[in-house]
Amino acid sequence: MKLKKILSSYLLVLFIIVIGAGCTEKKEKDPTTPTDDASIASCEGCHTNYETLKRVHTPDPPSTTPPGCGGDAPVIFPYDRVFIGGEGYTEFKNSVHGRMPCTACHGGVDNTSDKKVAHSGSFIPNPSDYAEQKCASCHTDIYLRTKNSLHEQGWGQKSMVVIRSGLPNIPEGFDRLSAQMKQGYNDNCARCHATCGDCHVNRPKAAGGGLLRGHAFSKPDMKDNCIACHSSRVGHAYLGQGAGTQPDVHLTQNRFTCTNCHTKNEIHGDGQIYDQRYKMPLLPKCTDCHQGVQTNNIYHSAHFNSFSCNTCHSQDYNNCGSCHIGGDGARIASYQDFKIGINPIPETKPYKFAVLRRAVQAPDSWKNYGVPLLSNFSARPTYKYATPHNIIRWTDRTRVSQGQSCYEACHIIRNPDGTYKNRDLYLFRSDLLSWELEASAPVVVDGKLPNSWNVP
Repeated sequence: MKLKKILSSYLLVLFIIVIGAGCTEKKEKDPTTPTDDASIASCEGCHTNYETLKRVHTPDPPSTTPPGCGGDAPVIFPYDRVFIGGEGYTEFKNSVHGRMPCTACHGGVDNTSDKKVAHSGSFIPNPSDYAEQKCASCHTDIYLRTKNSLHEQGWGQKSMVVIRSGLPNIPEGFDRLSAQMKQGYNDNCARCHATCGDCHVNRPKAAGGGLLRGHAFSKPDMKDNCIACHSSRVGHAYLGQGAGTQPDVHLTQNRFTCTNCHTKNEIHGDGQIYDQRYKMPLLPKCTDCHQGVQTNNIYHSAHFNSFSCNTCHSQDYNNCGSCHIGGDGARIASYQDFKIGINPIPETKPYKFAVLRRAVQAPDSWKNYGVPLLSNFSARPTYKYATPHNIIRWTDRTRVSQGQSCYEACHIIRNPDGTYKNRDLYLFRSDLLSWELEASAPVVVDGKLPNSWNVP
């Protein structure tokens, strides 16, 4: 009997402990805390567990293509590119995208800890590569505008390739390129042209790729998205990274990012195909903000309709040229320079003179893709219209010493010893290499300068 009472008391105490434990408040797990091993059998469980990702990751294969115009991409390890955590993960979980099952966009198989099974069947690493199927149902208007945009398709580059190949202009001409040349374009030139995810979810491939903010869907970040692709020819200038240059005044005075001038409507496009970015009607113009400047000083009064704004207000900027696509890169390595030439796109821009930048292609650029020489290379100049993003008010061409004429720093002036002051600002035939002579004849200034300058 005594033993029975002791046993009954013991069972009563045990029951109270169990009931008490069950009645304690259940704590909600912090979504930024890595999951335990028991919960990795799901898409989210695996991708929020950093140690698991390190254990199961597949190393990147050796690269078979040379670095792009911005140089080698930063090294970001495969597991870091797909880890979901931090504030960005919390933001993602609280968004409409975060309430959708992972397989709705990525396909594959959920609720498994087997990587091969999870990534089997319909699995898509980057859903916006298939925007029509994965994005358009919710973002129909944006998809319809973006599918033919310059950012998505790179029509300007494609146009240069097909015209110089002796084919009709885009889009027909690109479809008629050989499969080998299309592959070369995709491996080299297309690496910077962006899908929705490259701007809103990931770092672009040129910046190392992978999730940028824990899968949060965000507006493009100037440094991590825009400059990551537009590095050598925009970011380099805008941030004042060239020797002897200053950051752009729009950055130092206004703290503008790219989207202050380049609106989402311009970047998304209007659904039309343009073979040159300057034809895009939503492109920003200086006069959008600087209204009424045509006559506010003697420089503008004299040249507003004949010189592009950059001819006076840009600094030296990056040039390069003669790339071997899929080969040794630019044989004319990047260099700082400034050249004024004849405007090559008068049908789009009204000026006679404009800033020109050396373009990257050469006649043999595609020799590694079955084309020893482009058959119609000289159809486009090797120097093209440029708008360097390094604007300042007082440049070497707008500043003159007291008592000097306003043109002292920009007109070509014959010195007493027979040399010419300011001649190096202009693009002459003598500046060209032999393979550029025919192509760039329309944009050199030889014989097209004012007679009063007496330039032979």
